[in-house]
Amino acid sequence: MSRIRQCFEKLKADGQTALIPYITAGDPEPWVTVSILHALVDAGANILELGIPFSDPMSDGPVIQKACERALKNDVSLHDVLDIVRQFREKDTETPIVLMGYANPLEAMGYKEFAINAQKVGVDGVLTVDMPPEESDEFLSIMDEHDIDTIFLVAPTTSVERMAKIAQYARGFIYYVSIKGVTGTASLDVAEVTEKMATLRQCTDLPLGVGFGIRDGKSAAEVAEIADAVVVGSALVRCIEEHASRPEELPAALAGLLAEMRHAMNTNATAK
Repeated sequence: MSRIRQCFEKLKADGQTALIPYITAGDPEPWVTVSILHALVDAGANILELGIPFSDPMSDGPVIQKACERALKNDVSLHDVLDIVRQFREKDTETPIVLMGYANPLEAMGYKEFAINAQKVGVDGVLTVDMPPEESDEFLSIMDEHDIDTIFLVAPTTSVERMAKIAQYARGFIYYVSIKGVTGTASLDVAEVTEKMATLRQCTDLPLGVGFGIRDGKSAAEVAEIADAVVVGSALVRCIEEHASRPEELPAALAGLLAEMRHAMNTNATAK
C-alpha cells in the first residue's frame, strides 16, 4: 500500500482532512528547502507537494511564477529536487511527497530514469500539470511500475464524461482546481466547489483534494468540510517571497501560517 493511500486511510479513520502544503524546491535558497519541509510536517502537514522549478509554469499565477524564477536563478534542476527528497527522507520516512510540475523536465530526464530515481529517493506521487490523460499511457505505465501515484487535475469546467475518464487514470487522489484561472488570483466559491465535489465523487472512490484560492484558516476549514484534502500553495509561497532576503526565518514563519490552517480545520471538525 502506498504512503499516500495509507495517509488518507488513517486520516479518514481519525475523522480528519489532509493538509497538503506546496512550496517550490530551491526557493529562495536550496539549502533551506529541507528545513522548510520538516517544519511544515511539524506544523500539521500530512502530505507535501514539492514544485519542480520550470521556466514556463503556465497554470501558475505571478506568485509561484516568481518562485520558479528564484529557484532557477539558483540553478535548481530536477536532479536537485530529487536530492532534496533524498535529504528529507533521512529523517522522515513516513510523510508522502508529491512532485508537482510540467512535462518538459520529466521528458528531458526520460520517464524511465525519472521513475527509477524518484522511487529510489522516496517520491510517492507526481502531478504533471500539462499532461492530459490521453497522452499519459506510457508515463502512467512507467510510474505504476515504480509505485509512484499519478495525480490528475479536474477543473471547474470539466464535464462529467471527462471526470470519469480522468478517474480511470488517476492514482493516489484527484486534485480539484477550485477556481477558473491560474493560482493565487481569485477567491473560491465554496458552494460551487461543494456541488462539483458531489459530482466528482460519483466518478471515483479516490480521495479528493481541493486547491487554488485557499488563503487562510477560514478558507481551509470551509474546504475541509467538503474535501478529503486541502491544498495550499500561493499563501505559503507569498510568505517565502516576503522573507526571501532572510531565508533562515522561513521554517518558523511558514510553520506558523500552516499551523493556523491546521488548527482551524481541526477546530471545525471537532465542532461538527
